[in-house]
Amino acid sequence: MENQLAAPSKSLSVLDAIAIVVGIVIGAGIFGTPPNVANSVPSTAMFILLWIIGGLVSLIGALCYAELATTYPHAGGDYFYLQRALGSPFAFLFAWARMTVIQTGSIALQAFVFGAYATKIASLGTHSAAIYAAAAVLILTLVNVAGLVIGKWAQNLMTLGVVAALLAIASIGIIAPATAAPATSPATHTPFLPLGLGMVFVLLTYGGWNEAAYLSAEVRGGRRGILHVLIWGTVIITGVYVLTNLGYIAGLGLTGVAGSQAVAADVLRQTFGDKAAFAMSLVVVLASLSTMNGTIITGGRTTYAMGRDYPAFAPLGRWHERSNSPVNALLLQCLLTLALVLLGAFTREGFDTMVAYTSPVFWTFFLLVGVCLFVLRFKDRDTERPFRVPLYPLTPILFCAACVYMLQSSLRYAYSLGAAGMGAWIGVAVLFLGVPLIAFVRPAAERRGLP
Repeated sequence: MENQLAAPSKSLSVLDAIAIVVGIVIGAGIFGTPPNVANSVPSTAMFILLWIIGGLVSLIGALCYAELATTYPHAGGDYFYLQRALGSPFAFLFAWARMTVIQTGSIALQAFVFGAYATKIASLGTHSAAIYAAAAVLILTLVNVAGLVIGKWAQNLMTLGVVAALLAIASIGIIAPATAAPATSPATHTPFLPLGLGMVFVLLTYGGWNEAAYLSAEVRGGRRGILHVLIWGTVIITGVYVLTNLGYIAGLGLTGVAGSQAVAADVLRQTFGDKAAFAMSLVVVLASLSTMNGTIITGGRTTYAMGRDYPAFAPLGRWHERSNSPVNALLLQCLLTLALVLLGAFTREGFDTMVAYTSPVFWTFFLLVGVCLFVLRFKDRDTERPFRVPLYPLTPILFCAACVYMLQSSLRYAYSLGAAGMGAWIGVAVLFLGVPLIAFVRPAAERRGLP
């Protein structure tokens, strides 16, 4: 039953929410970005240090989000913070961007990874990768439409499988290091590659921990429950990433990692031979599905919140009581993602295009959420805050600085991609398509003359 008045219930334990967040973050990136990072550092110590710094930056951001999420628990997450701090136009534009660019682009990006690796296991013909990608988007959406209980247990199992696989790879690399030269292509390290570029790839790999904010209205354990999700989720992710990269280095060495085209497979190949390629395809498939499922779960929440506030989008603001999910918002998200997958099927660089498509818009709004913390500290001075970010205002200043750095880095990265980098400008153009809509849609509260 769909009900305009129904709302999210406390149906997620802290462990469920941590599994969703960890599953969103630990995707295919950890299997692809370490060689890029290795190519930008002069030493093994610096390589590991960048991954630790990435975890610290993410923890700083998580502390900022912890204050916002515990003070303002809401299914809309960033949408609600922007609405309260900067006003409805900014909130609407964010919801529009998340619906058309950020979330749908992220799901499509992982779908391309899933399709590419699933094809290595069993090809379906000329457009095999696109067929797999579209099927994954559709099936995972239907799983979550069927009910949050099914979606969360699927997420728990996939997250457990991916983390276990990464820890196994790390153990193999550390316990049984390579005794012969790894089967990799020559290293491409050059002193002209900026050290900061390594940080770009590190933070891209850590991206997604903030999705916990969209679960704040559904997590049990009171307002501090979401605090534990943000902090422990980030700590677990950092630990897994550091251990995994220690395993890569132990198994291949810095030069081997820098020259690898499939770093995890090369580590396994040292012990298990060429069968490792098939095993790694299975692991990457699982990691991609885990990230897709978690992103689908959180993605519909912002669209649902916008539908609740804007009568023009009212069908999207209906909560299905039986499945405990925003069914209409999930279905629209699915259709938009399938459109992006279809677009990617006709390009030879679908993955790079989706990275460029989503990144600049994502980091722009991430920066604005950081600004919201300062605004709401001033605007809602008397509001009870179950958690206050430590070392205020230094901590949120560092968070905002990191967002500015990543914004300009994402634009620089898009420029370096050539034709595929046009996805960045397409993403920005789609964002600005939402600007004229602001003049035609008004929140229900404003229509009633409420503040």
